[in-house]
Amino acid sequence: MTAKENERCAIQIEPSRSIQIVPEPNAEQLNEQQHADYREYRWKFIEWMREIGKNSEKAEGYSDYTAYETAYRTARFDRWAWNREERYSIPPEPALATEYIEEDVIYRDVSNATKGKTEEALARYYRYLADNHPGCEWEHDQRFSSSGDDSPRDYLTRRERRRVREAALATESWREATIVLTSLDAALRPVEVARAKTEWVDTDNMLLRIPREDSSKNTDNWRTSLTSRTAEALEHWLEERAEDPTYDEREALWLTREGTRYSSRSLARLLRRLCDKADIDTGGRTMTWYSVRHSTGTFLAAERDLKAAKDQLRHQTPVTTMKYDQVPAEQRRDALEKF
Repeated sequence: MTAKENERCAIQIEPSRSIQIVPEPNAEQLNEQQHADYREYRWKFIEWMREIGKNSEKAEGYSDYTAYETAYRTARFDRWAWNREERYSIPPEPALATEYIEEDVIYRDVSNATKGKTEEALARYYRYLADNHPGCEWEHDQRFSSSGDDSPRDYLTRRERRRVREAALATESWREATIVLTSLDAALRPVEVARAKTEWVDTDNMLLRIPREDSSKNTDNWRTSLTSRTAEALEHWLEERAEDPTYDEREALWLTREGTRYSSRSLARLLRRLCDKADIDTGGRTMTWYSVRHSTGTFLAAERDLKAAKDQLRHQTPVTTMKYDQVPAEQRRDALEKF
């Protein structure tokens, strides 16, 4: 066996550590043809991680340790997906990743930091899949932090929310302004921005009415509150939108300049551009569209309660909302003193 062929079985990263391309528990579930197919699939993913996964523009890969941990965590997920589907199938559907977190990972007798590392490994996996396999973009609101802290890691402060809102209102169109204002109020996930329809908008009652078939979890009809300023902005946008031929015979509330639906990446670019325009120092934080959502959850939980945050963020269970409970112990103590 040549060195290159041997590397297709394992990649040596340290004298006493190597990444097994196909871990033994996975190999035990595969026949010869499936094993060869999976080995090629996995080898490409691991090479991507090591060579360009961290930053493709700079050709910067992840550390060997991160690649090692991610390789084994994603292999375990693949096995779970095969058992769930009762067949060998790659790549796994994005919905399976969400089920894996909600039905398996969340109940493991391990630390929250370990659960967070599993979520991050799956996020890397699906970032690779989204670039190489059409239809594999995973929309996920991370529940656990790999640091062990359950609070959202990267979110806009109150001051930053105000400055992002102001930067959005300074743009040339109501389109971007209303995406930002509506997301600041309704904590829209990227997939909800993409799916949003004109029929959702109820400016008279200052609501977004998201039907079950359009909701990200496809489980409930949602009524999400809007501020009066956002409702007024949406009225302006609907008037502007009606004059734009891009939207002729299309129900999408927002489309990009190219006439396509927004994605996680295009929304992240929009947020970074607005942060630059507002002179916001992100200081090493990973600013994605979830930073907007997380900020809404955090401050709503602090100002009102977890029930209000749960309803506004459209969570199915209060467990998911609990990570937004960031009221300092001193404030709780002051409240007790008043009882």
